[in-house]
Amino acid sequence: MKKRVLFSVSDKTGVCDFARRAAALGYEIVSTGGTQKALEDAGVAVVNVSEITGFPECLDGRLKTLHPAIHGGILAIRGSRDHMAQLELLSIDLIDIVVINLYPFKQTILRAGVHLDEAIENIDIGGPTLIRAAAKNWPDVVVAVDPADYDGILEQLESGGVPRERRFELACKVFEHTAHYDALIADYLCRQTKQRFPETLTVTYEKAQGLRYGENPHQAAAFYREIGGLQGSLARAEHLHGKELSFCNINDAAAAVALIKEFDRPCAVAVKHATPCGAGLGADITAAYRAARDADPEAIFGGVVSLNRACDAAAADELSQTHLDIIIAPGYTDEALEILTRKKNVRILLLENICDAMPEDTLDFKKVQGGLLVQEADCASFSPETLTVVTERKPSEEELEALGFAWRVCKHVKSNAVVLAQRDMTVGIGAGQVSRVAAAEIAVRGAGERAKGSVMASDAFFPFSDCVETAGAAGVTAIIQPGGSVRDQESIDAANRLGIAMVFTGVRHFKH
Repeated sequence: MKKRVLFSVSDKTGVCDFARRAAALGYEIVSTGGTQKALEDAGVAVVNVSEITGFPECLDGRLKTLHPAIHGGILAIRGSRDHMAQLELLSIDLIDIVVINLYPFKQTILRAGVHLDEAIENIDIGGPTLIRAAAKNWPDVVVAVDPADYDGILEQLESGGVPRERRFELACKVFEHTAHYDALIADYLCRQTKQRFPETLTVTYEKAQGLRYGENPHQAAAFYREIGGLQGSLARAEHLHGKELSFCNINDAAAAVALIKEFDRPCAVAVKHATPCGAGLGADITAAYRAARDADPEAIFGGVVSLNRACDAAAADELSQTHLDIIIAPGYTDEALEILTRKKNVRILLLENICDAMPEDTLDFKKVQGGLLVQEADCASFSPETLTVVTERKPSEEELEALGFAWRVCKHVKSNAVVLAQRDMTVGIGAGQVSRVAAAEIAVRGAGERAKGSVMASDAFFPFSDCVETAGAAGVTAIIQPGGSVRDQESIDAANRLGIAMVFTGVRHFKH
């Protein structure tokens, strides 16, 4: 009985070499029209699918391979006498190898301005059916969907055959491939309907890299990237220098990138354990970095720093004086790279669009045991016009500017969060506390003498007046918080008594 390979590929990479080598092993080459032309141009003898089905390709190529003469040859169990008898009765020949890759749906939807009709035309129907059929019958049929697998399959065929375990691996790859493909289609179409939270949620990511380990050395880990990857997201960063990123590096760097987007002025952000330990503004990026570093010179050691301006030699000189794990910037001068790369272990990342705002339709995912929490990302921005002054004293212009700075930082600090800041730099950060007054006390303790004349931001309302009392004792002059507590008046009264200006935002920024 003749041996056959069926080809139908959008990506022609390596297909002509596969067909030539398979033909040399005695396989008859069967193909659809587009692939047939490429094979024949390469000198390979090809039987068109229509010669086997007795039916022409039609509907602008939408219908080609959906026929019993094709699928019977793939799905028949070779060890079943009944199946083989039916094939003989129906004059259907076996297909032993299926080499398919699908219409380029992903590449189509990633193009700017693509129309829905074009996306729909790039939804493959016959291809997924063929490879699923071949994968279902993996003990008898070899299936290849990835050109990277071609050489290995051919080498095994030339050495006597593809082993059973490898056939199973290839079959598993098919179902990963089709699940990924269908998830892309479902996501794209749901986006057209503006459906944010469908009844069933299917998400798909592509593996960007394996990681040495997870949060701890005993945990295996990998990093997966969203399809296309958002401009300005960490997933789009280019790794210029230093060791591979670890699980914790990626998590910390993502936090640093998220916060830097809050500011238009030259800004530097320092992050440790996925929460800010310092942030600074300046006339230039060097001054901004000095402010971020001096916010907490101890905590920044071994941290991640993000910049929203290109790193020049002056900034690089300052950065190189502290041990840092990662530096992220939208650009580097040659002189800056020469300085920074003297330290072999510092990871230098280039993220050209680091200032791009997060799209408002971005979703935030949090995995919990047995489920997944999905919410709209916190894209609420600071707007002075929406503030409500609730105390007798209004904040001065300088205080208002400092409050806006502190509020933007506080949004990215783990809850319960309290931030103390001067006009252009944080001076104390209390993060991740189970008591809000504890967060305030930590921020005050971290600020020390710099608390005098600073402002305070809280990511959620004060349940009691104790945070205001703590602020007043430290010399804080103004407070920004959401408000909304049943005890708001107690905090307002305390602020009035202490001469502190306090404003309510009406917006909470919990971050867990």
